[in-house]
Amino acid sequence: MEAAGVCFNKQKQPKIKAQSHIVALLGNPNVGKSTIFNALTGMRQHTGNWPGKTVENCRGNFLYNGAAYELVDLPGTYSLMASSEEEKIACDFLCNGDMTSSYEAFYDAAVVVCDATCLERNLNLVLQTLEITPRVVVCLNLMDEAKKKGISINLEKLEQCLGVPVAATTATAKHGLKGLLNKVEMVCCGYIPKPLYVTYDEPIEEAAKLVEETLANAKIKVNSRFAALRLLQHEISSSENLDELLGISLSAHEELNAALIQARRLLSKEGYSELRIKDRLVAGIFAHAERIYKETVTHEALTYLKGQLKADRILTGRWSGAVIMLLLLAVVFYITLVGANYPSMLISGALTYVETQLLNLAAYIEAPKWLSDALILGMFRVLSWVVSVMLPPMALFFPLFTLLEDLGYLPRVAFNLDNSFRRANACGKQSLTMCMGLGCNAAGVIGCRIINSPRERLIAILTNNFVPCNGRFPTLIAIISMFFISASARYANSLLAALMLTGFIALGIWLTFVSSKLLSKTLLRGIPSSFALELPPYRVPQVAKVLLRSLFERTLFVLGRAALVAAPMGLFIWLLANIRVEGLALLKYCTAFLDAPARIFGLDGAILMAFILGLPANEIVMPLLIMTYLSEGALLELDSLLAFKTLLLENGWTWITALCTMLFTLLHWPCSTALITIWKETKSLKWTVVAFLLPTAFGLALCAAVAALGRAFGIN
Repeated sequence: MEAAGVCFNKQKQPKIKAQSHIVALLGNPNVGKSTIFNALTGMRQHTGNWPGKTVENCRGNFLYNGAAYELVDLPGTYSLMASSEEEKIACDFLCNGDMTSSYEAFYDAAVVVCDATCLERNLNLVLQTLEITPRVVVCLNLMDEAKKKGISINLEKLEQCLGVPVAATTATAKHGLKGLLNKVEMVCCGYIPKPLYVTYDEPIEEAAKLVEETLANAKIKVNSRFAALRLLQHEISSSENLDELLGISLSAHEELNAALIQARRLLSKEGYSELRIKDRLVAGIFAHAERIYKETVTHEALTYLKGQLKADRILTGRWSGAVIMLLLLAVVFYITLVGANYPSMLISGALTYVETQLLNLAAYIEAPKWLSDALILGMFRVLSWVVSVMLPPMALFFPLFTLLEDLGYLPRVAFNLDNSFRRANACGKQSLTMCMGLGCNAAGVIGCRIINSPRERLIAILTNNFVPCNGRFPTLIAIISMFFISASARYANSLLAALMLTGFIALGIWLTFVSSKLLSKTLLRGIPSSFALELPPYRVPQVAKVLLRSLFERTLFVLGRAALVAAPMGLFIWLLANIRVEGLALLKYCTAFLDAPARIFGLDGAILMAFILGLPANEIVMPLLIMTYLSEGALLELDSLLAFKTLLLENGWTWITALCTMLFTLLHWPCSTALITIWKETKSLKWTVVAFLLPTAFGLALCAAVAALGRAFGIN
């Protein structure tokens, strides 16, 4: 196998692609499918969405023994029954090949990746795949973990039972990949396996045979047995259009319709309703999987589960699970807050130096001062501020989040919060997207793709902003430190700030439940769907891969979108602060206009205007406030929190103002990056506007209530 990471020549790419063996890669979630994909393709990958879908489409190329291969990573799925978007995509590809290609491209082999530690459950997908195609290679991954747990698998016996090649791998250590590729090469180069076909109840077999014979004569595109079984269930199978799936017009095919009528009469006579047919098909697959498992797998006493079960009793306990979840959240925030300070200062210092040099260059070439100030003090300074304040916390938070994901803890979080989300008529998977939103709401919105139900996915998208991203942390921490924490040791101060921040996030989580329930009872009525929540084994995280994945897939992606809006917004802010009418900057007129309505909510015009102009990134809200109060023409920061607090007190701040500002920081419209992402994911201006208004309405209502109570009791 050629070294991973070496890209093909771009000029030869179409030629290689047309001659490539196409290999489909599928499997249950959390079986190491992505690890195998990355190990084989290296950097030769490209991602996108399946046509008309929000589920990610990832492909990659590699060379083996002089032949070119294109690997198509299908969405992780437990079944091919086509009941979710992921199942439909996987099943469509297996039935029809690459429908996204400009040329006819049917795959040459399908690799089904299985978790060797729980083979019986994974065999269900293998058996369903064998009903569609015989060109299957079974990959038993995580063999190292199986060995640790005393699980032994007879590979030769398994091959004999399934009738297809089987390879054993430990993808994290790249063990067994050559053996897997040998099996894939064998299938791609002409070897046709003779797979096991599941046999069902005798009436179902008789009915399927009637339909199968007619389908075979009609020369349909898919396996005739698979199509017959799906037709007996009254499904439209894997495709949205049955004619497209079969390659014939069902309504015009009299012989096929007659066979279907005869088959259904036979089943009805034997007492098989549509629901019972599907139940018996599922039961047949499970029975065969159980038989194969018993014949091929042996293991020692189940002592290997004791440690995991003990940990799960604590981490998923009714009360202990919630306490540990909040404590871990506080620890992550503490590390993020303390660890981000120094790199943020370094980046800020470096960008300040660049700004100084740019100003010197502008003076040297005698550029007009208004132009150099607009570009450098406006666009560049705002962009610099966003990068220096936004990058370090994200570069710390996302790896910590991904480490918890690799460790196996995040599925336990979903388990702990599942009941709460179900009571809100939402999906338990929303807890995972909510956690991603703590790093960045845009990343959380993209993460909502894991939710199958369109209604529940939309609820998760619209409510993701109720949990604050790390861009709001600097504002929250600054106000907490100035108004709610007395002077103390630095680390004790940081710990108390992290605990108070955790409390505000707990409020955001509770309001996520409230808003989800509100949406499910009004705009998005419906019944919550069920989903299979797997608690994977605890694993040692792969630190190097976590760092790379977090940096490239999340941190730089989010930073790029923020920078795209921050630069032009910086120019707009500079114009507002520097264009004067009758001696006053336009910014002053705006704050004066907003002051009266802002007072109703415990704020003032300058605070509200800072949030409006902070649309590109929440990180610039406090610098905008300082600029407005001091009537400066560009963003600036003060030397210390004490000087900042003095400035705020001089402009009429009280602890009620501070509390209302914190509430509005927690609950207001998403930043521009998140809004762009919401629009791209929903393809709807209507839902983007709802996502803007929903948290803002909650925030203004809470601020108005706090301000009213403060006025009623004369509290300052």
